[in-house]
Amino acid sequence: MTDYGEKGGEDFLGEAQEIVESFSRSLLGIDSAFKKGRTDPELVNEAFRAIHTLKGLAGIFSAVELGQLAHKLEDLLGEVRLGRTVLGPELLDVLFAAIDVMQGFIGASKSGDTPRDEAALAAISAAIDGVIRGGAKTSNEDYGVDPAIWSVLTEYEEHRLRTNLAAGLSLYRVRSQFDLMTIDQEIEALKDRARQLGEVITYLPTGEVTDRDVLELDLILATGVPEAEVQAALSNPARQIMKIPTVSRGAMQPAAPVTGTPLSAALAPESVGTRPVASDLHFERPGTRVEMKASVRAVRVDIRKLDYLMNGLGEMAILKSSLEALAVRIRANIDSKARRDLARLLHAFDRRLGDMQEGILEMRMVPLSQVFDRLARGVRQTSRELSRDVRLVVTGAETEIDKLLVEELGDPLLHMLRNAIDHGIEALDERARVQKPQTGTIALNAYQKGNHVVIEVEDDGRGIDTARLVQKAVELGSLSTSEADQLSHGEALALMFLPGLSTKSGITELSGRGVGMDVVKTNISRIGGVIDVHSELGIGTKITITLPVTLAIVRALLVRVGSQVFAVPFASVAEVLILETRPRIVEGKEVLSLRGTTLALCRLSQLLRIEGNPSSGKKFVVVAQVGERRLGLVVDEIFGQKDVVIKALGRSLAKVKGFSGATEFDDQRVGLVLDVAAIVEEVWSSTESRTKALSYG
Repeated sequence: MTDYGEKGGEDFLGEAQEIVESFSRSLLGIDSAFKKGRTDPELVNEAFRAIHTLKGLAGIFSAVELGQLAHKLEDLLGEVRLGRTVLGPELLDVLFAAIDVMQGFIGASKSGDTPRDEAALAAISAAIDGVIRGGAKTSNEDYGVDPAIWSVLTEYEEHRLRTNLAAGLSLYRVRSQFDLMTIDQEIEALKDRARQLGEVITYLPTGEVTDRDVLELDLILATGVPEAEVQAALSNPARQIMKIPTVSRGAMQPAAPVTGTPLSAALAPESVGTRPVASDLHFERPGTRVEMKASVRAVRVDIRKLDYLMNGLGEMAILKSSLEALAVRIRANIDSKARRDLARLLHAFDRRLGDMQEGILEMRMVPLSQVFDRLARGVRQTSRELSRDVRLVVTGAETEIDKLLVEELGDPLLHMLRNAIDHGIEALDERARVQKPQTGTIALNAYQKGNHVVIEVEDDGRGIDTARLVQKAVELGSLSTSEADQLSHGEALALMFLPGLSTKSGITELSGRGVGMDVVKTNISRIGGVIDVHSELGIGTKITITLPVTLAIVRALLVRVGSQVFAVPFASVAEVLILETRPRIVEGKEVLSLRGTTLALCRLSQLLRIEGNPSSGKKFVVVAQVGERRLGLVVDEIFGQKDVVIKALGRSLAKVKGFSGATEFDDQRVGLVLDVAAIVEEVWSSTESRTKALSYG
């Protein structure tokens, strides 16, 4: 296996991963456009550039296998760009399969101990060669366009020009002048406006302006909109717009030899210029193009470095609290001016510390698009394997969440989407029978709600048959018949998370073994999330995941239970009450009436098996809310709130229920951070006949 060096290897694999994800996004766009009966050349270019960059990067780090595959993909996309190979289902399948092979290569290189799949690499290389060999021949028709134009175009630009002319579109030359100080923004603005009309074939300096602070460019536009609309849309900033004469395919004569004749004769007769300019038009391709490169504004940072900084900030927060306590003790022994100065310094320190915490938290945040893009490939593959016509609609991919949480979301979400296709979306004949659209829809939606991120997976499939779920649970022995008869609709839906339960009659590679949704729930719970399910038979299913935005540093409520102090993440706290009335007992559980609603109570001293404080009669209720679920946590005392840095419990305690980590309090004692989501889930899922307590083992 190639040794990249520890630092170089991390940088290489991180950048390679980003390039492959960028390639995947472009490919998904190409696939979407293809399904609509069109080809987006800009997306093909983006995919080509991504693979070209990956090839160069692999060469620098001597990643031979990845470099060879990238080289073959570059050849294939080059053929597509030049029209020698036509986009189709087979070609797209090969490109998507290549992504999986590259992801496998990168993953194996990261782990360092997983052998790479050489057979998969050989198979995808052979498939690429087969697609290239089956390519079509390109045309050399000139469509009556002046030879001087062809002489300055690249091979790809020639192909795009012929493609547009074959479609019967018109050509325009748009001449504009730009100030070199603002050329980047002005060129992009002109290109954006031109792309709304058609396709930009090329743009090149004319070489006719003597002012060194001004650059004049000619842009060639292929469009099917009327000439008047081109004039109206581009006359500002264009100095001149001229229609380029062309000949339709039926009227064409053999192409004339390419010469260096100026284009003025071809362009001048149909000028629709807006202002007088020099009459002759010459295209010149200089040795080097004028490029205004932006300075690098982003750097890649190892998440472990951010964790180190976050831990340091946690230590500073503890020191700040110690300083505040010391200030209280010495305040009576100093004069009023010193007291004001001390208060001002403490306030400034607190504000700066808060700014630093916020800044580092923002550095840890990444958009959910990092995982959503990979999910789209999984949906495409699964729908093809199951012969389902499925459309994935993604919204809120820009929603940001802690990077560590994103890395844990991929597998659970992919399983949920596959489940939606396999169990939810009906086959084509079944959808026709129930008068549903032929194309099934799966919506993947994300948004931020307070200090939580909500992710919804919704399909318009057949819905969940709760009666069949209950029947399967009884057959497995998970429920008695009497318990099954008492289940509500929501409790019946929750049975889908039982291990070993599946409503599929047969076992396939995708489903039927009953080992999916229970693992999904476990993984989501491990990162502090909860899952809610809503389903209507014949209409569809909606699964909602609610997660904390970050697990690194949180505002927490400090509570005492017996002799122990715990931190309760403030994001899950709706309100705090004094327990002044005796709770009622309903179905064996303590409940409290709260503004016309019934709030279930959970005494943490009983749940965590901690001896209470018999000397104190006053109790407090922390009303916790996670997703749509509310629960009152009964504690002995409230100490206030503070920012805490959550640290992992370690391998031996990682699976302990009810705690998400540990933190250090002001007096340098270590305390536990409650996993409110797990506690709420535990209490909600328990029944009177199966009351559970969380254990430390």
